[in-house]
Amino acid sequence: MKVGIIGAGAAGLAAAHHLVKAGHKAVVYEGAPFLGGQASTFDVGGGRLERGYHHLFTSDTDIVELIHELGLGSKLAWIQSKVGIFHGGKIYNFVTPLDLLRFTPLSLVDRLRLGLVTLLVRRMKDWRKLEGFVASDWVRRYAGKGVYDVVWGPLLRGKFGAHYDKVGMPWFWGKIQTRFASRGKGLRGMQRERLGYPMGSFAEIFEVLAGRINSLGGEVRLSTPVSSIEVTDGRATGLEIQVAKGESSREEFDAIISTTPSYVFPRLVPSLPQDYIDKLSRVDYLAAVLVILVLKEPFSHIYWLNIADSEIPFVGLIEQTNFVDPSLYGGKHILYISNYLGDDNPLFNMEKEELLEEYIPHLKKINPKFDRSWIEEFYHHKVAAAQPIIGVNYSQQIPDHRTPIDGLYLANTTQIYPEDRGTNYSVRMGKNVADMIMADYSNNSQAN
Repeated sequence: MKVGIIGAGAAGLAAAHHLVKAGHKAVVYEGAPFLGGQASTFDVGGGRLERGYHHLFTSDTDIVELIHELGLGSKLAWIQSKVGIFHGGKIYNFVTPLDLLRFTPLSLVDRLRLGLVTLLVRRMKDWRKLEGFVASDWVRRYAGKGVYDVVWGPLLRGKFGAHYDKVGMPWFWGKIQTRFASRGKGLRGMQRERLGYPMGSFAEIFEVLAGRINSLGGEVRLSTPVSSIEVTDGRATGLEIQVAKGESSREEFDAIISTTPSYVFPRLVPSLPQDYIDKLSRVDYLAAVLVILVLKEPFSHIYWLNIADSEIPFVGLIEQTNFVDPSLYGGKHILYISNYLGDDNPLFNMEKEELLEEYIPHLKKINPKFDRSWIEEFYHHKVAAAQPIIGVNYSQQIPDHRTPIDGLYLANTTQIYPEDRGTNYSVRMGKNVADMIMADYSNNSQAN
């Protein structure tokens, strides 16, 4: 069997790897000149840094298994994280139960409610019971107005903007599950969170994975965008590939996987039935808009600082070098300023210099000692379709991986549900879709 795959991110590469290991031919097409999609990297200080911050949780078993299979297990470090929250002009540690008790912006009763509701969600195993709830409504109802106004409300608004009141409760459930899984069970659950990072960067994983695909008879082609998916008599039969400006070629396949965002997919295959297109169009996306500062000095002592202040125009500060050693980046300190924005937000369309000027006064609110002279370099990245907005009762609306067109499969972050986006879930999804294709191909061969 010969399978064409659109996209060399985690899902596309994992699917290709799974297929070639089983003896099939897989060809991966990527329009960008680099691997990894949302987990791709760029060079900083002699090291490689993800365009969008990435780490692993201890529950991320699929990608951890893949890392070991690729011989990179020795590069994977598990590190205690340092999490905080900024509220009312102050940084609060938010790592241990004692930190929660010290979080004075909440009354003692609300602190206890926050802890108890978090434990309640952690112990819920059936997320389906939460599907009918909007996260903002559920938190207000069970955690109370104080907890919502101080902690979860600002974070939901920062993360989802005008869509904050549409997000289904399974998103909140998934965040609690992954965070607590990295703390352990029982008494270990009181420990600090441990997060994983591949010390050669995520790029090394994807490079070794692409090399393994090539060595097993597959192909990974960068800077090779796909123009369209060809359909003949209701079956996907090939891809039109752009090989040069104004020039294209056609290649035939027995099956095709697209890992494109839902709004891109119908452009590639206009003959999709309208009811399937309607399912795709029900999910909106936000882009991750990141300003990355290369600093002479550390900005804070926190790795992941949540911003619970509606006057600050970004949702988080992720200080990579409070997680891994600055020596990975030539001794420099790396700070991500994180935002999730729609293209209708004025910040989305700002040039990087303008955006930095917008942010600097707010950085000074968080750390009054901060000075722009600390900035040696800065970068600006927009990661399109980084955050799908999943509403209530989504299990009844999720598009099937098997599209209505025979031999055509879709695998993107809107289908990871109930989990949120992540490299681990993309690896798992890629493998699962590859298994679907092999099962369908085998069944069709037997039928013929």
